[in-house]
Amino acid sequence: MSRVLLIAACASALLGLVTLLFARGAARRRRWQGMVAGGLTGLLLLTGSALLATVSVSIRGYRALTYEEVAATVRTFPIGTQHFRASMIYPDGREESFDIRGDAIYVDAHILKWKPWVNLLGLHTVYELDRVAGRYEEVAEERAAPRTVYSLARPKPFDLFDVAKRFRHLSMLIDAEYGSATFVAARGLAAHEILVSTSGLLARPVGGPQTFSARQ
Repeated sequence: MSRVLLIAACASALLGLVTLLFARGAARRRRWQGMVAGGLTGLLLLTGSALLATVSVSIRGYRALTYEEVAATVRTFPIGTQHFRASMIYPDGREESFDIRGDAIYVDAHILKWKPWVNLLGLHTVYELDRVAGRYEEVAEERAAPRTVYSLARPKPFDLFDVAKRFRHLSMLIDAEYGSATFVAARGLAAHEILVSTSGLLARPVGGPQTFSARQ
């Protein structure tokens, strides 16, 4: 996906440079209208190239989403009262373990949808898991009991969500950006798939009935 954007950025930069060379030639021949038109077009193409290159770099770390995809498999192991260990296994084979307090495991993610016309370029909805935390059933415990929160986001040169917030003209490319979360009870040994669909995040027992508890 980022490769498509990078190729488009290079093509736009090349066209921009060629157009600026034509503008320079027009200036030498004192064709002022050609110089102005060529110069503005070249600058516009170079600006578009920089924008596409920025999105290409910032999208690294995100995964493309077309329908429904397993973002991680979570296995929980109780080690005490309202205390369990959660093992997160990702599609690429990576595995992380977290010491969590609470009655349930809570996972959230960033989701970004492109405009339909951008989809025609081969870009689809992208997501990135953001945090994993413990969740208590009782509100009073949620306020006073020990809290455990861990980051799931991987380091990258630019964060796509930050770029989208800072450069509002990206709205011509972006249809929606939002956060989505799901949580499941962590009682005994259990395994759940954390899935991302076009409607948000959900959890499904591995080998069990297709029910889940989710909220956006």
